[in-house]
Amino acid sequence: MTATPVILEDRSVVSVSGPEARSLLERLITVETEKITGPRHGALLTPQGKILFEFMVQPEGNDTLLLDVHESLAGEFAKRLTFYKLRAKAEIADRTDDFAVVATIGNDSDLPADPRLASMGGRQIVTRKDARDLIEDAQSYARHRMTLGVAELIHDFVSGDIFPHEASYDLLKGVDFDKGCFVGQEVVSRMQHRGTARKRFVPVTVTGNRPAMGTDITANGRVIGTMGGASEAIGLALLRLDRLEEAGDGPLDCGDAKLAVHRQAWLPQAGGAEH
Repeated sequence: MTATPVILEDRSVVSVSGPEARSLLERLITVETEKITGPRHGALLTPQGKILFEFMVQPEGNDTLLLDVHESLAGEFAKRLTFYKLRAKAEIADRTDDFAVVATIGNDSDLPADPRLASMGGRQIVTRKDARDLIEDAQSYARHRMTLGVAELIHDFVSGDIFPHEASYDLLKGVDFDKGCFVGQEVVSRMQHRGTARKRFVPVTVTGNRPAMGTDITANGRVIGTMGGASEAIGLALLRLDRLEEAGDGPLDCGDAKLAVHRQAWLPQAGGAEH
């Protein structure tokens, strides 16, 4: 039985359209725009290489790209793109009234696959008309995403705070390392080639009071990371992989809670591949 899509109401849609829409985004974002034929995961970074805005981008016709971002950042995202536009022949607009973001949980979906992981399910921007009969199920979607170890901006970290490698963009197809220049490229490329990403988000089970995002996580009294988001007893933690390995398999302390790490096969271990 094919999974029924749910609407992700916390996502807004910004469009970039016109004859130079792709070339404008090409010099800004982490993914190569000429390769965008379906949903792609990407970001606009700070000049220092940290994630400023995170999105899914997909084409709409010949000269329009639609980007879905968290609703709290949509206005600032459109403003930032406009700042970078200069004289490019492109128009930037908030299209949330026209489009919605829908997703399914798991592999059995009629939607295009989520580009981050096939096991995430389907993901697509559709017209509001096509989404009008769908329900919102943010909690089930969040638990599914966190169980797989996939972090998201706003839910698990704040804008301008972490590098793409720490959210595993290198493993989740969020950066095209062979493309031309983009904002923050030098730092991100250096991390990729030197293998200097020490921290990653990993899924955890939370026992006790749910910690706030950003709460320190300790092992044997030593800080080894910080808490991301949590949905009921499932959450994400941004951890130093080397310190996690040194801590062994025991529970971690986070505020009044205990955390148990669930390692995903796609995530590297300390000392393992970082690319």
